[in-house]
Amino acid sequence: MTPEHPEALRLYGILHTRAQRHAEAQTILQRALAQWPDYALAYSDLGNAQQAAGELDAAFASWRQACALAPKAAMPWFNLGRNLQQHGDTDAAIDALQQAHALAPDFLPALILLGDALVHAGRFDDADARYRAALTLHPACGDAWRGLANMKTRPLSETNREQLATALRRTDINPPDRIAMGFALGKVCEDQGHYEQAFAVLNAANAQLRALSTWQAGAFHTHVDAMLAASARLPTPTDATLGHEVIFIVGLPRSGSTLFEQILAAHPDVEGASELPDLEQVLSEESARRRQPLLQWIGAASADDWQRLGRRYLERTARWRRTKPRHTDKLPSNWLLGGVLAAMLPGARIVDARRDALEAGWSCYKQQFYRLPHFACTLTDIAAYIHDYERAMALWQAAAPQRIRIQRYEALLAEPECEIRALLAFCGLPFDPVCLDYHQATRSVRTASAAQVRQPLQRDTARAAHYGALLDPLRFGLGIPTIK
Repeated sequence: MTPEHPEALRLYGILHTRAQRHAEAQTILQRALAQWPDYALAYSDLGNAQQAAGELDAAFASWRQACALAPKAAMPWFNLGRNLQQHGDTDAAIDALQQAHALAPDFLPALILLGDALVHAGRFDDADARYRAALTLHPACGDAWRGLANMKTRPLSETNREQLATALRRTDINPPDRIAMGFALGKVCEDQGHYEQAFAVLNAANAQLRALSTWQAGAFHTHVDAMLAASARLPTPTDATLGHEVIFIVGLPRSGSTLFEQILAAHPDVEGASELPDLEQVLSEESARRRQPLLQWIGAASADDWQRLGRRYLERTARWRRTKPRHTDKLPSNWLLGGVLAAMLPGARIVDARRDALEAGWSCYKQQFYRLPHFACTLTDIAAYIHDYERAMALWQAAAPQRIRIQRYEALLAEPECEIRALLAFCGLPFDPVCLDYHQATRSVRTASAAQVRQPLQRDTARAAHYGALLDPLRFGLGIPTIK
């Protein structure tokens, strides 16, 4: 195969995309398409390169062209559906994934992702059917069990518990499937009141997850120290209103952040965008341009640099403001960039979602997270992470209280209307009674709380007390009296 053969060019383009050389990747793939204009795979890979470069409209045009050129092939439809889902166009994603599933009924990834998209759209019965169809094809499909378990308002049955226990006794299961089934078994045991068994299986699942990539609490603590020191020296913004269109929601996972976003997204002026990667990607672009990691260039960036980066973020997220003037960005881990946001998007508001630390920490331990390493695989690491998060937010809020609001989950349960009014006022939004009926909103919700935020407030969500002294390592780390 010669270097200019279209297939060689396609593979070369893929390598450039993986190396983050996006312009070169696009040029190479266009050379392949100049020779083979009907090359559906090259269009699909061109879309991937365009997406990596932040050219989303062009990327979706390329992915759709791949489907048009190969309408009877499942993979272009799957690729289109996967990317539509990642970018929040859930209804269109469902259509594309249904097409992929129809063309390849036994292709598990399309079936699973279709179930996920249906969950995000609030079509829980349809999602349940897709996950169970996947289990018919592969009874030890961890992703199917994960999907069923993540519909948290729908308890799994005793039959499901027996199926999981039987499957976990097999010796031929891949580690990812075993881990996902362990978390699902933990949920069904808790739902049925078997708390010691729930703790044991969750402990085992977390140990297996941690073995894949170990979280280093000490290194993270040092990193937070460095971020705090660097963020204390950032320049005064040139335009203090830049970013007023954005409401960031940060905090611990499983602390009510999706609920607070759902309340805000019910407002006629706010689009709920869910967990966006754009802030991190803008900073990564700048790191690549400077050929330095963030902590090495953060202190050298001028006010004009930060304004440029803020505008880049607004450019990347403009699609979320096509019909409404404001949007939410609910990525919990963005708390670590709270200081950076003061220089980059000083007009943005930051809602810090807080829940009782013991309940939030235990809820994190029960949830499988896919971005590894993750702090939630041991109770002691969870406690250390909570301390780092709370001290960082305390410093940043003290420096600019008008930008950051601590929104407490328990306060919302106690006085819903009062807290919702205060939250809207903080965000500069007029009160609208529709926000009180947030659960009736029909938007796509792309987090593990998709089912929970489609029901009225539930006041019986506390679970930690059922586990007694088993949670003492978390209590000790949080400075809470232990039960022993």
